[in-house]
Amino acid sequence: MNEGCRFAVIVAGGHGTRMQNDVPKQYIEILGKHVLVYTIESFLKAEVDVLILVLAKKYFKIWESIKEKWLPNYTIQLVEGGDSRFYSVRNGLKGVDGAGIVAIHDAARPCVSTRLINSGFEAASVYKSAIAAVALKDSIREKSGSKTISRDRSNYYLIQTPQTFDSKLLKNAYEQPHNILFTDDASVVASDDHEVHLIEGSYKNIKITTDGDLYLAQLFLSKNWEDIP
Repeated sequence: MNEGCRFAVIVAGGHGTRMQNDVPKQYIEILGKHVLVYTIESFLKAEVDVLILVLAKKYFKIWESIKEKWLPNYTIQLVEGGDSRFYSVRNGLKGVDGAGIVAIHDAARPCVSTRLINSGFEAASVYKSAIAAVALKDSIREKSGSKTISRDRSNYYLIQTPQTFDSKLLKNAYEQPHNILFTDDASVVASDDHEVHLIEGSYKNIKITTDGDLYLAQLFLSKNWEDIP
């Protein structure tokens, strides 16, 4: 399958409620630069053809000032987010016109490497899907009523973004009604009777959810983090 046009949909519709911060996490500054900017820059380095940014409408003006300062020479489509991640991605996919490969990524993962992004595009061109994932490091137990049961961690993976798909496959999957079991794009596609292909993610590719994540992201972003094993 030919890779075709490279699309990227960056989802930044969250409000940062878990961090109890007045500023959503994607607009927080790390080393003087917004989290969102780091994320977008990685995709620009991967030379995507079309970059679509999904934001809550109330933050459009903030984005305009950020873009003017950091990304004035780049064309970035701005799309209004929905009531949930599912609807935000669906809105973003309206900007995907024609055949190609689409990478969906959370704006709050600023340490994503260009290497990982490219791996997703390349794998999705072969398998029609490429889901970044890492193996578990710790032992796990499953809660069952008042008891817990040990599970084999080698059977489980931690799922990340980017999650990359053939554009037609992804857009068709997002035409189905929303389901509370849809936690990411892979679950949407898999529910439409399609297998999803896992690729090796990165333990550095953290999602900023807590204040502790911010400190870790600062550590990665203060060094030549793409070369850190």
